Amino acid sequence: MTRFVGLAVFLATSSPFSSAFAPNTQHRRQTFLSIPSSSASSSIKTKSTTITPNTNHAALSMVANAVVESPPQQQDDDYELLSLPARPGRPLKIAIAGGGVGGLMTALCMLKKGFDVTVYEKTAAFARFGGPIQFASNALSVLKEADETLFNRIMEKFTFTGTRACGIKDGLRADGNFRMTNDSLDYLFNKDAPADWFVKFPLKGCADLYDLPYTGVIDRPDLQEILIDECRKIKPDFIQNGNPVESYVSHGKGKGVTVTLADGADEKADILVGADGIWSAVRAQMYGEEIKKSSTNLLRRQGCNYSGYTVFAGETIISTPDYYETGYKVYIGPQRYFVTSDVGDGRIQWYAFFALPPGSKRAPSGWGGSEREEQANPTENLVDYVKSLHEGWTDEIMTVLDATPPESVEQRDLYDRSPELLRSWADGNVVLIGDAVHPMMPNLGQGGCQALEDAYVLSETLAGIKTTKKVQQSLQEFYRKRIVRVSIVQLLSRLASDLIINAFDTPWSPHDDKGQSWKSYLTFFWKPLLQYVIFPAQFAYLYSYYPSGSMEDLPKALEETWKSKHFEGAEKAFQEAASGQSSKAPAASFFKIAEEAKA
Repeated sequence: MTRFVGLAVFLATSSPFSSAFAPNTQHRRQTFLSIPSSSASSSIKTKSTTITPNTNHAALSMVANAVVESPPQQQDDDYELLSLPARPGRPLKIAIAGGGVGGLMTALCMLKKGFDVTVYEKTAAFARFGGPIQFASNALSVLKEADETLFNRIMEKFTFTGTRACGIKDGLRADGNFRMTNDSLDYLFNKDAPADWFVKFPLKGCADLYDLPYTGVIDRPDLQEILIDECRKIKPDFIQNGNPVESYVSHGKGKGVTVTLADGADEKADILVGADGIWSAVRAQMYGEEIKKSSTNLLRRQGCNYSGYTVFAGETIISTPDYYETGYKVYIGPQRYFVTSDVGDGRIQWYAFFALPPGSKRAPSGWGGSEREEQANPTENLVDYVKSLHEGWTDEIMTVLDATPPESVEQRDLYDRSPELLRSWADGNVVLIGDAVHPMMPNLGQGGCQALEDAYVLSETLAGIKTTKKVQQSLQEFYRKRIVRVSIVQLLSRLASDLIINAFDTPWSPHDDKGQSWKSYLTFFWKPLLQYVIFPAQFAYLYSYYPSGSMEDLPKALEETWKSKHFEGAEKAFQEAASGQSSKAPAASFFKIAEEAKA
């Protein structure tokens, strides 16, 4: 409860908070390099430079500013004009490290603003692998406002989950028949009343509050293909594969940044955007970290803290009695929880979260579009292992696991970071977005959503500058715009994990002895607060950023169109699976395709 009170205070004081923690990076002593305007928009080569980690942040900057003597002020005509349609100047030149969802969305938003954008991606070529990614209503609003065509194409591939029942089920008391029951307290007074559902999430009601489309998922390969295609319509050669950013030199106010690539080449840009994921090379240099360096006990890795949880994931095609009535379900129980979600075409993706030490490695990892690793013990049946950790739980979990191909099971230890309240996301002409600066626990499905918000807000902020003089100032402005909201979402995501694992248990009931611990009583008393206060406030806040504004009747129309398509696709998949001729294989197939592409 103390954490909720603290979060309430944090929310209440959010307005002045954003500027109070924005460090001043406008150093007084600057080195100005002359860049001929005729070559400003083209890549230039420089000699290789030895780069030391940049550990400057607010405190060091203020000390330096106090002792360094200011040079004479330069005139505005020393800086270059930046163009927009019907405005003189050249395009702002952007280098983006990383071609994941955040990097590609940033590229598209900026290309649409007329910027000259190049994405540097480490993978040699994009292949169809990686599982579904969730977009909540706030992310869908960003997509529609950023690009109508992009939004429409994503909707064609989208599976809505928030239109149906989503919530928490009792992992021990659910009767095994996937039945739909209410989440009232009737079972307290009637021992025959079902206690399957503990609390349902108000996803649909909160989306309707703002007239936004409902939460859902899209396969990551489909999303990447759409984003890449839309970017190539504007700049066919916008992406360079197999040549990631390894380091950079920021040249000072208005003078851009030089990025050094894996092949040793140097490229010049006005801004470097670090969108290269949780183990970011750009972040490592900005904050003085070592990429992927772990402590001996594995509790810290490149500045990240181990969350205390490892997660297994798998995918299967299965027709359950509640398939068309539920979006996603969270089964709770002692020291663990199990999540299932409809991801379209008859497929169910599941996640099993356990409180285990870091390095408790049993399954391979191919998370988030990364290449699948080899299994440590190829002879171990990973489905049987996950089942053994749910002994005594509802048969609904066992039914899903029994239908899962063992080769599709993956595992990842979950790391996250505390909000960067005391360090800016920007340093000079370099800025971080997405998982590079604010990775999140997956419980609220907001990691990708916040990356999309970053891309949109950064592009809108930079579109307002007229000369390179304002680049650094605009990057700090972007940080101030985002830090409060992102920090709240990070804390909510972590809080959701901590509560379910450490404070939740099988709820107490007067009719059996399945929930008798102090946590069981606490879980029982949490129910009305969660149902009527916390969850409505949480999802209303998450959806409260919606740059598209109200979409009026569009969300309902999208839902109706989707329903028939969803039913047809699922029934076809069920029939093919029953006949052994399924055309939609589980997640492991994406990795096989990737391996074939490399061969």
